[in-house]
Amino acid sequence: MKQFVWVMQDELGLHARVAGDLVKCVNSCTSKVTLEKGGKQADASRLFAVMALCVKQGEEITVSVEGPQEEQDSAMLQDFFRENM
Repeated sequence: MKQFVWVMQDELGLHARVAGDLVKCVNSCTSKVTLEKGGKQADASRLFAVMALCVKQGEEITVSVEGPQEEQDSAMLQDFFRENM
């Protein structure tokens, strides 16, 4: 399993457009991706689960990637986070 921590940079937090784009990115992965914030976990392939985390600017989330291509998927997700969040 690969993990990385991200601090939300977007002033609007994890809003609907970005969350939708994240879910699309996750669904292109072969790995299972989980987000965690404040003890709550969410399946990153499900829009409502991602939105339910209510991530605001400055808050920290942990991204866990587990699967046969976790190295590649984790790198792709880190790029997505840098460019969009």
